[in-house]
Amino acid sequence: MKLITVAGPPSAGKTSVIIKTAEYLSKYKGKIGIVKFDCLSALDHRLYTEAGLTVVTGLSGNLCPDHYFVSNIDDCVQWGLEKGFDVLISESAGLCNRCAPHIKGVTAVCVVDCLSGVDTPQKIGPMLRYADIAVITKGDIVSQAEREVFAFRVRQANPKAAVMFVNGITGQGAYDLSFSFDEASEVTSLEGARLRFSIPAAICPYCVGETDIGVAHQKGNVKKMAFKEAVPNE
Repeated sequence: MKLITVAGPPSAGKTSVIIKTAEYLSKYKGKIGIVKFDCLSALDHRLYTEAGLTVVTGLSGNLCPDHYFVSNIDDCVQWGLEKGFDVLISESAGLCNRCAPHIKGVTAVCVVDCLSGVDTPQKIGPMLRYADIAVITKGDIVSQAEREVFAFRVRQANPKAAVMFVNGITGQGAYDLSFSFDEASEVTSLEGARLRFSIPAAICPYCVGETDIGVAHQKGNVKKMAFKEAVPNE
């Protein structure tokens, strides 16, 4: 079974891109399954079901979504094998920009949209920097110049990634993306596999339920701001 991890900021168009790509992919790869990771709630399973795709949703709730993903992704692979999927696609939303769900040896996709601002590719961090494929969405509602500038900033953030424009509504570009998914490696287990980037090292009181504010409650791994005043332009 082929495994692909798809990640990106909320509302970037990940679900639409996956559905359009799965339409093409299913014509020559058979059964496709979806695993949706989110934090508090998710309604995308309705869209996947309407598209005829089998989907399971995992909500991290009070847990760090990155830790939740890593703790469950191998179980998702085993679920996909039991279901007899030819391709399993995991969609991650809500992961912080400090992290990435990308795994060594597993095709990794990051979805970003043109409307998020030209500085967004630099802000996303490892989720984009360690992806194999950077998919840019919503390119049809900005100018050609804006598309080119945004794509340039994406390439600056990750020079090694293949950059593709995909329209999640019309499906333009999804056919080419489906061939990239088809080139993904076969996976039977992630036991012993490694992430491409470490998840957060911070274990502070607020990670484990502390709600009081103040120095007395800030124990463990705490990082403080350095206040440097900006020099006004003369």
